[in-house]
Amino acid sequence: MLAEVGLASVFLAFVAALYAIVVSIYGAQTHSNKFVTSARNAAVLTFPLLLISAVALVTGLITEQYQMQYVWSTTSPDMPLIFRISALWGSQAGSILFWSLLMSAFTAAALLINWHSHRRLMPYVITYTMAVLAFFLGLTLFLENPFQRIWLVGSEVAQTTFIPAGAVPPSAAQLADTANGLNPLLRHFGMVIHPPMLYLGFVGFVIPFAFAMAALASGDLSTNWIKATRRYSLIAWLFLSLGLILGGRWAYDVLGWGGYWGWDPVENAAFLPWLMGTAFLHSVMIQEKRGMLKLWNMILVIGTFSAVIFGTFATRSGLVDSVHAFARSQIGFPMFFFWATVTLISSALILWRWNRGELRDEHAFTNILSRETLFVLNNLIFVLLFIAIFWGSFGAPVISELFLETEITLGVDYFNRVTPPLFLAMFVLMGVAPVSAWGATSLRRLGRAVTVPLMLTVGFIVLVIVFGVTQLEPIAAYAIVAFAGFVALHETFRGVRARVNGLKENWLQAMLALYARNRRRYGGYVVHLGIAIIGIGIIGSTVFQTGTQQTLAVGESLDINGYQMRFNGLEAGQISGDGRIMDIANVTVSRDGRTLANLRPRRDFFPTVTNGPNSMTIAGAYSTIENDFYVLLVGWEEINANNATFKVYINPLVNLVWWGGIVLILGTFIAAWPTETVPAYVRERSRGRRDKFAGAVA
Repeated sequence: MLAEVGLASVFLAFVAALYAIVVSIYGAQTHSNKFVTSARNAAVLTFPLLLISAVALVTGLITEQYQMQYVWSTTSPDMPLIFRISALWGSQAGSILFWSLLMSAFTAAALLINWHSHRRLMPYVITYTMAVLAFFLGLTLFLENPFQRIWLVGSEVAQTTFIPAGAVPPSAAQLADTANGLNPLLRHFGMVIHPPMLYLGFVGFVIPFAFAMAALASGDLSTNWIKATRRYSLIAWLFLSLGLILGGRWAYDVLGWGGYWGWDPVENAAFLPWLMGTAFLHSVMIQEKRGMLKLWNMILVIGTFSAVIFGTFATRSGLVDSVHAFARSQIGFPMFFFWATVTLISSALILWRWNRGELRDEHAFTNILSRETLFVLNNLIFVLLFIAIFWGSFGAPVISELFLETEITLGVDYFNRVTPPLFLAMFVLMGVAPVSAWGATSLRRLGRAVTVPLMLTVGFIVLVIVFGVTQLEPIAAYAIVAFAGFVALHETFRGVRARVNGLKENWLQAMLALYARNRRRYGGYVVHLGIAIIGIGIIGSTVFQTGTQQTLAVGESLDINGYQMRFNGLEAGQISGDGRIMDIANVTVSRDGRTLANLRPRRDFFPTVTNGPNSMTIAGAYSTIENDFYVLLVGWEEINANNATFKVYINPLVNLVWWGGIVLILGTFIAAWPTETVPAYVRERSRGRRDKFAGAVA
C-alpha cells in the first residue's frame, strides 16, 4: 500500500507541475490574474503531494517493507534507524525524489513570500521552477522509480511498478535475508547530513535562476529580481558551503587516505556551482549599488544553474567514475538533453534582451581601484577557477575520449599546480576590495585603509617564522591569506570602535547595533574571516603534512615528528550490533614521555553487502589546534594477533578547516538574517543614529 500511495502522489505532483506550466504561460499572455493564481496554487500543491510520497518511502524504509525494491536494495535488518532514514537519499531513485521534494518546498516558499511584492515576475517564475520540477518528477515516474515492487512469478523474481500476470507478492521475511543494505561508505554521520546540505544548495540556486529568467521574459530588468532572491541565494550558498565542508570531513574520517579533498570529479562537480554562486553573490551588489553588470549577472546566474544541473548529471550518468558517484543509469541522456536545452534557451533569452539594448549598464567603470572594478577582477578569478577545474575534471577526459579514443585524466598534480595562484589572487582581492570605495578611490586612501591589516600581517608572519616555517612560498601564502582575514577583523573593529566613541555605547551594544545596521556588510566580513581561517588550515595541512607507514609487532613503537605511537594489541573479528566485523588496533600516542591518547583505528567488513564496497577503514585521530595525529590500520596488508601495518599522518592546522567552516556559517546567518528578528532596541538605536554613526566612521 505504501508503494501505491507514494507513486500516486508523485504522479499527481507531476500533473500539477505540468498544469502550472501551461496555465502560468497562458495567464501571462492573457494578463489573467485568475489563471496565474491557479497556476500558483498548483505549484504550491506539489509540496504536500511530494511530502506524502517521501513519507511513504521513509515509512517503508523504517518498517522494513522489503517487498519494495528500493527498501530491499538500500537497507537490511541490522541497519540502525538513522541510516534507514538517510537511505532516502542513499541511492539514485530515492535521491531524485528527495531532490524534487526540496525543489517543491523552495518553490512554494518563493511563490508565497513574493506573491504580492513581485506579481509581474510570478507567471514566469512558476513556469521555470515547475519545468525543472516536472523534469525530475518525470525521471522518477519513468526511469528511476523508488516505488517498484518485488514479485514472484513462478520461480522467477520480477521488479516492476505494476503487477505482472500470475505474480505473487513475497513476504518481507522472505526477502530480509537477501537485502543488500546501504553502501558501507555511506554509513557515517557525515553522510546523514552531507547530501541534504548539497541538495539544499543545488535546489536553492534554482530560485534566483527562475527569477532572473522571469525578469528577462517579463522585461522587468530592474533590481527587483535581485532583491527578491538575495536571501535565497545566501541560503543556497550557505547550504552548499556546509555540504562541501561536511563532505570533506566525511572523506577525512572514512576514505582512509589522510586528507579531506582529493580533487575527485564528483567533489569538483559540487564545487563548481559554489564558485559561480560566490561570484554571483558579489556581482549583484554592483548592480544594486551602481546599476552595472546587468548582462554579467545574468550570465553568472545561468552559469550557476547550469553548473548545478551538469553536476547532477555528471554524478548520475556514469560520466565519471568515483566513490562519490551513483551507478551508471539510463537517466544520463535525458539529463544531458535537459541541461543543454535549458542552458541554450536561457542564453538565447539573454541575447535577445541584450540586442534590444535592455541590459545596458547605467554607469561606466571610472577607476581601476574602485570597488566595482576590484569586484569584477574577483569575479574573473572565480570564473578562471571554474574553467580550470571543469577542464581538469570533465573537459580533458571527455574530449580526449570522444576525439582521441583514449581517456586523458588530469590528476591531483594538475589541480595543485593550476589552482593555488588563482586562490591566492582571490585572497588578495578579498582583502583589498572591501576597503575600496564605490565609483572612484585613490591609491593613498586605499593605502591608509590597509595599513593596520598589513602591520598585523607582518606580526603574524614573524610568529609563523618563530614556529619554524622558513620556506618562502608557504610564508607568502600565509601572509596573503592572513591579510584578507585581518582586513575583515579591522573593518569590523573600526565600525564597533566608532559607535563606542561616537555614540557612547558599550562594546557589546555597539557590535549588535553594527550587525543590525548592515548585516550584509559585516556578515560578509565574518564570512571572509571564516574563509581566511580555512585557507590557513589548508596551507598547513597540505604543505606541511608528513606521513609514514610501518609494520609493528605488539609492544613496538614508531616515531614521527616528535610523537611516539606504541602498538598495544589487536582485537580481531569483533562483531558489532549491525553485523559488521571489525579488526580494531589499540595504540597509545605520546609526546616527550607524556601519554596523550589511546586510539582505536579499525577496519570494518560488511559480509552481507553485495551492491558495492563491503569494507572501509576508520582512522583514529588525536586532535589539537596544532595538528592531528592521524593513524590508519592499513586495509590491504595482512594482520594477525602479533603484528599490524599502520599508516600515520601528522596534519598541521587541519582543524582550522572545520573551525573556519563554523565561522563561515555564522557569517552567512548574519548576512541572511531578516531585519524583523533583530531585537527592537538594537533596531531603533541603529535607525535613529544612522547619520551620526556614518559621520563617526568616516
